[in-house]
Amino acid sequence: MRYYFFLIGLFLISCKSEVKSDSKDNSPVAERTPLLISQDDALPSGDNSSLPRLFATEDKLYLSWVEQKDSLAELYYSVYENGSWTPGEMIISGIDWFVNWADFPAIAEKDGNLLNSFLQKSADGTYTYDVKLNLYSAQEDSWNKNFVLHDDGTQSEHGFVSMVPTDEDDFFLVWLDGRETVGKEHGGGQMTLRGAFVDMDGNINGDSLLDGKVCDCCQTTAAMTSQGPIVAYRDRSDSEIRDISVVRGVDGIWTEPQTIGADNWEIAGCPVNGPSMDTFGTSVGLAWFTAASGEGIVQVAFSGEDGENFGEPVRIDSGNAIGRVDLSMLDADSAVITWLEPKGDDTLIQLRKINSDGTMGTAVTVTTTSAERASGFPQLERLGDSLYVVWTSVDEDNSKLRGASVMVSHL
Repeated sequence: MRYYFFLIGLFLISCKSEVKSDSKDNSPVAERTPLLISQDDALPSGDNSSLPRLFATEDKLYLSWVEQKDSLAELYYSVYENGSWTPGEMIISGIDWFVNWADFPAIAEKDGNLLNSFLQKSADGTYTYDVKLNLYSAQEDSWNKNFVLHDDGTQSEHGFVSMVPTDEDDFFLVWLDGRETVGKEHGGGQMTLRGAFVDMDGNINGDSLLDGKVCDCCQTTAAMTSQGPIVAYRDRSDSEIRDISVVRGVDGIWTEPQTIGADNWEIAGCPVNGPSMDTFGTSVGLAWFTAASGEGIVQVAFSGEDGENFGEPVRIDSGNAIGRVDLSMLDADSAVITWLEPKGDDTLIQLRKINSDGTMGTAVTVTTTSAERASGFPQLERLGDSLYVVWTSVDEDNSKLRGASVMVSHL
């Protein structure tokens, strides 16, 4: 059933066509690609690598990925500092993982402590797997590996994890939780959204239900505001409206879900295309994909109030976007977004700066890629005056991580 829904979504959102004449930016690709993209050929990943995830601190960039060796999956990470990547370090491996193009491991760092996730099968069912965590303690210089995020004990679907360090001595995590679907066919029951905090000893605290019915295979995104964590995700109504919603943790209490943009996208299946969000002080930037009008578009909205209210969304793509967005805030009034978009027979990774007043820079083409699932979701993070993009390059018999950077001051 999941693949049936995916094919419906793919038909709606992944058809390739020429950019329409009434789109925002019709200039040729060559004119839209200034000589400011620097290709990074020094990524430490090997062959059959995929599922990249980036996390930036003030002076370092963390990259995690998975390498597949026959039935064995290996989770690696590397750190970019002082202009180079450290050799890839394997964290954990297994032959019983759930490895999926859209549901990839997460990584975050705080004060030298490193947290990451992966998915491990809990039973023989296709969608029966748990979120497992690995926590590195800088103080102890040791790993606490392979512990479960959730305590429901059900053989059901758990995944699409986002994690972010808090202002306290812990991390906040959010995930999709299928405990309410137990005993039902896939697509039956209700996929839920849950959040919890993981402290530096690996204790799980404050496990909370954030939304009792959400889209069952779109990525989540989380960030920290001055009031607490904020989460964005694709919601699901009883009438199959699957728009983006936000919940916030304020003074230890979770708000009711708030719909952003009101696209009114009715679709009887998951489009596998979640939002991306980042914060800067009290400002929040949120990007997402929708095909409510029958054409795929990418929208961005800003909040200057810790996400309590958002302004009207602004479309940033050039036409018939595929989505798979990522967003990084530059300052309180601007952000950069990446997304996939067709151009003739090619699929482009596009990058664009947008300001909170709706003005935007020229779309920059990072590279060509594939619209196929194996190409995954390009990742974007800022480090200093540079933006780093990492994606999966796919050919007939291999996949490998590729990267590029662009200076913020050139956008």
